[in-house]
Amino acid sequence: MRRTRALGVFIALVMIAPAARAVDGISLEIGTSNSASASVDITRIGLQWNWAKRWALGANWNIGGYWEVDFGHWSNDSAQRTNSSIAEIGLTPVFRLQQTHPGAIAPYAEAAIGLHLLSETSVSQHRRFSTMFQFGDHLGLGIRFGHRHAFDLGYRYQHLSNGGIKKPNHGINFHQIRLQYSF
Repeated sequence: MRRTRALGVFIALVMIAPAARAVDGISLEIGTSNSASASVDITRIGLQWNWAKRWALGANWNIGGYWEVDFGHWSNDSAQRTNSSIAEIGLTPVFRLQQTHPGAIAPYAEAAIGLHLLSETSVSQHRRFSTMFQFGDHLGLGIRFGHRHAFDLGYRYQHLSNGGIKKPNHGINFHQIRLQYSF
């Protein structure tokens, strides 16, 4: 089973390697999901590719976005856990409303719905996902700062579930802090 997972991760990395030269940013997320049925911590590393198209909203705002590929690790130390560790890979188009003026700090808000693949289908007896395939939607707020606004610090509220494909579909919610650097 571990060899199969390792092979899957290797194949995924080989598939995105040619596009890695064009990466516009890299991010690190840390977060938690505290519920009565499971306490799960998440760590993710992400790669971003900016969209070429942006839509102006007045002189100082625009709507744009980016593609994000992320690799995550869930750590579960709950007493009733079914899996103590879950690996995740995701692909998400992210829409972002952002301020474009050249000030020191530029705020933004974002929304997204993406696709995620998990290595396991449960974190506890009471938190089952039924399928490895999950939809992940999030809402986020943050600020861009630094030279060229290259740094990005934000908060995300994310929900993952299989969208009713199969029951049970308990889903899971994460509160995340995210730091991104844009090249």
